[in-house]
Amino acid sequence: MKLGKRLSAIESLVTDQYTQIWDCCCDHGLLGSSLLARQAAPVVHFVDILPELMNEVERKLQQFHPKKINTASASVWEVHCQDVATLTIPKQTGKHLIIIAGIGGDLMADLIAAINQKNSDVEIDYLLCPVHHQFTLRETLIDLGFALIEEQLVKENKRFYELLLVANKPPLSSNTITPVGERIWTTTSPEQKQIAAEYLAKTIGHYQRSKLNSSQEIEPIINAYQAITIRQS
Repeated sequence: MKLGKRLSAIESLVTDQYTQIWDCCCDHGLLGSSLLARQAAPVVHFVDILPELMNEVERKLQQFHPKKINTASASVWEVHCQDVATLTIPKQTGKHLIIIAGIGGDLMADLIAAINQKNSDVEIDYLLCPVHHQFTLRETLIDLGFALIEEQLVKENKRFYELLLVANKPPLSSNTITPVGERIWTTTSPEQKQIAAEYLAKTIGHYQRSKLNSSQEIEPIINAYQAITIRQS
């Protein structure tokens, strides 16, 4: 099944440097299946807490990606029906990539904090695509000492998505994570510049409305977004 613009953008950020990939909150497993098909890593894990969903994912994997005996070159898959927050990542198997998409940034932040606490000595990159609460997620990543590898802005079906590729063990080529983003505001085409402008206006409007009905200190967040200048390289 063909991936949409959002999942395709996530998939394109996955390089071949990982020994194991964890597709968490995997929904119907489309992203993980695409990674499995192109053998993006020796092992691709599918993780979600819903038994019915994971049973269906496993059935489809057995149908379209049957495990082959004595085929060292093929990627293999594992299905885990469990809370993502309880993941224990193997220590001696190289570099891991954990992908979390399709949930809010507040929940995503809680999951990452829990995973990091249990697996702080394991080298893990996280590829993240929250549906909202991006500011909350970014603040948590900063507090955890993570570093930015890449960030992108994608528009699909009139919705905007931030993609964040971050590392818990920052490589030399990484950059600082900022609360409102930086690279996503440097665009390479008029179309992308328009998308960034639309997203910025929508985000500022959201926080201005939230200010009326929230006890949270919203003004500094609004000021941070209003200070952004969209550039075209």
